[in-house]
Amino acid sequence: MALETSLEKPAPVRTIANAITGWIDRLGVVWVEGQVAQVSRRPGVNTVFMTLRDSVADISVPVTCSRVLFDGLEPPLVEGASVVIQAKPSYYANRGTFSLYARDIRMVGLGELLARLEQRRQLLAAEGLFALERKRRLPFLPGRVGLITAPRSAAEKDVVENATRRWPGVEFETVYAAMQGTRSALEVIEALERLDGRADVDVIVIARGGGSVEDLLPFSDEGLVRAVAKAGTPVVSAIGHEPDTPLLDLVADVRASTPTDAAKLTVPDVATETTGVAHARDRLRRAVRTQLAREEAGLHALRSRPALADPRTLLDVRADELVGLCDRIRRTLGHRLDRAADDIAHQRARARALSPLATLQRGYAVLQDDAGHVVTSAAGVDAGAAMSVRVADGRIHVTTTHAELEETHGE
Repeated sequence: MALETSLEKPAPVRTIANAITGWIDRLGVVWVEGQVAQVSRRPGVNTVFMTLRDSVADISVPVTCSRVLFDGLEPPLVEGASVVIQAKPSYYANRGTFSLYARDIRMVGLGELLARLEQRRQLLAAEGLFALERKRRLPFLPGRVGLITAPRSAAEKDVVENATRRWPGVEFETVYAAMQGTRSALEVIEALERLDGRADVDVIVIARGGGSVEDLLPFSDEGLVRAVAKAGTPVVSAIGHEPDTPLLDLVADVRASTPTDAAKLTVPDVATETTGVAHARDRLRRAVRTQLAREEAGLHALRSRPALADPRTLLDVRADELVGLCDRIRRTLGHRLDRAADDIAHQRARARALSPLATLQRGYAVLQDDAGHVVTSAAGVDAGAAMSVRVADGRIHVTTTHAELEETHGE
């Protein structure tokens, strides 16, 4: 139920604190999943203090548990471990703090951890974050390479030295971040956003020298995966761990097996490119020379033909052909006109033969009543009825005196 407060009737701090306490108490016991970010065991105190961090968002909450529960965990709980705890939420009104009191702590084993990662992979894949059509091609020759790695790491040395050896003019913009631990994913995301915001960085390499499945958990962080998918700069994943595939490898535009491989994929080899340019130049020269020789030979062949010596010869031949074609056209057109005239005469004769007027010209007539209906039978014709007789050259108006039926005999 919401508190009724106003400027004139504000609620005291104790009322707000007690209300918050009541709301949180109604949550009851909950199961919470997270990553242990900090463990503090104070001498002489039977309570162990921890910080539980969300695996995606930058959110953490204090957790307390009894020393007996903590010491009885097997294997021992260490910072960075993934856990699921059963806890009772509490709000301490006197200090205005929120915490969870753990009643049970379950370590997330490797099998369960891999199952959770597989479930996360399927969910992100269903959103299309790993689709091939989303991946971008790396620039052929980046002007500046962004590098995210741990300070003074072997991965940094491998990427920089191998890339510089391949292309001495390459420049790096290195941003250091934790490559392991609870803050690794957050620091890598911050470094990625920083490099992605720079217009002079053409490609970003995230490099680490391998590690166990637990060590590589930050590179399967959902927040990091979404940040890489959102980045406008192509990203190369160089985690260097062949047996397992962190989700970063799936969302990145290019996956490198090692930091050294990332250097090879990011910049071209100057010696190889120089050799390729030399070969291309030689092929171009040969192609131009061959084309010039072919055109020169064709020109000589054209100049040696008799037609070019006396061009009027071709005109005379074509003129004779034109006269012959004109004669053929006239004859063909005349024949077709004659046949068309004959066809028209035949069709006219057939039409006249089929015309009712031709029948009338042979002495027949058509009898119609005063309504214009053709009379085909003597039945129904009364004496004194007005009739018209249609003959070949006109119409005769008559009046009937009487009508009689003639008896017809069948064969």
